[in-house]
Amino acid sequence: MPFRFIHTADLHLDSPLTSLALRNADLGDLVRGATRTALERIVDIALAEAVDALVIAGDLYDGSQTSMATALFLMAEMRRLEAAGIRVYLIRGNHDAQSQITRELTFPPNVHVFDGRGKPVRAGTLANGREVHVHGISFANPHAPASLLPSFRAPVADAVNIGLLHTSLAGASRHDPYAPVSIADLAAHGFNYWALGHIHQRRVHLEKPWIVMPGNPQGRDINESGPKGVTLVTVGEDGTIACEERPVAVAVFERLSVDLAGVDDWRGMQERAEAVLAAALAATGGAHLVARLTLAGATPLAWRLRRDEDLLLAELQNIAASLGSGWIEAVELAVAAPPVAEGIDTGPLSELSRLMHADVTLSHAYREELRETLADLLRQLPKEARHLLVPDEAAEEGLIAELAREGADTVLARLGGEREGA
Repeated sequence: MPFRFIHTADLHLDSPLTSLALRNADLGDLVRGATRTALERIVDIALAEAVDALVIAGDLYDGSQTSMATALFLMAEMRRLEAAGIRVYLIRGNHDAQSQITRELTFPPNVHVFDGRGKPVRAGTLANGREVHVHGISFANPHAPASLLPSFRAPVADAVNIGLLHTSLAGASRHDPYAPVSIADLAAHGFNYWALGHIHQRRVHLEKPWIVMPGNPQGRDINESGPKGVTLVTVGEDGTIACEERPVAVAVFERLSVDLAGVDDWRGMQERAEAVLAAALAATGGAHLVARLTLAGATPLAWRLRRDEDLLLAELQNIAASLGSGWIEAVELAVAAPPVAEGIDTGPLSELSRLMHADVTLSHAYREELRETLADLLRQLPKEARHLLVPDEAAEEGLIAELAREGADTVLARLGGEREGA
């Protein structure tokens, strides 16, 4: 018989979604509850596939939360696995190290939590007598600036070796450095499968040996977009390993673009947006779709879309809801009025547009005012948020240019709307 296990990480059970909840309370409740449902689905797959083990590569919890309701829910799911004889092997990640729950929980006997010593545990035996050993290292503190690889023991001889590690690898955007290590060093250690965690985007880094970052099983905001799931791993009698991804997400976040080039009426805009939403919803495999729409292209509707952004958002939300299981998280505008042929006079707004885009928005004085406004905003943000918004000088210049263009387009849109009303 082969040895089979499910590899997951970064569940962040009951993680708070303050900003999302402020924009839409129902959507916030959906995604917050989705982290629990994702775990339930993982356990359902484990039971249906009759796997030997579930391995969790860190961050069951989310920071310093102290809800015992979260702990009781987790215990109930672990006991479902215990009743089926399925073992659970887990390590504590950086968020687990911050959690009060971590220090108070007593898991059922089927759950093995690795400490910081790296001692392997025999997880099973193949029919040919070859053993399967799981290695893992938890970290007691939320920061791990040095590699944990030297703390792992050597592979158990003549066995299949599986390693659990919560790591940022060589570095990843939006993630603080945590137990950094290179793919080459992991491969050289001699394990057959590295079950990683910490980075929320799925990626198979290597297949010989397997080095897998499964991503989180449930995205929590638009920056954790795309399908989410777990990895089902089968270790064959000859030691070969096969992996397949299984979706478990309740809600899938996606950035979608709607091309409005050539569209000159509101109904046409709605139809194009509906087609894009319908296609994306069909691709979720039954999950809820949470979309951020970007409307782009040259269209005579550009000024009206900017003027009536509140109406636009409401109507697109209604379209998404009518498709079933669809939500609009936000709408962004990257539209522009169609170019005017040279020599054609379209009136004072056309001249004002030329002056604003060619002179005002490019002037040094205007850019400096925007720079001061941006600096005031940045001072009110945490250091981490500042870095995400403006990582370097080039990014700052690009943001200022974008703000200048959008500001001019918004002013022109409102003036155009007033003119139409008159």
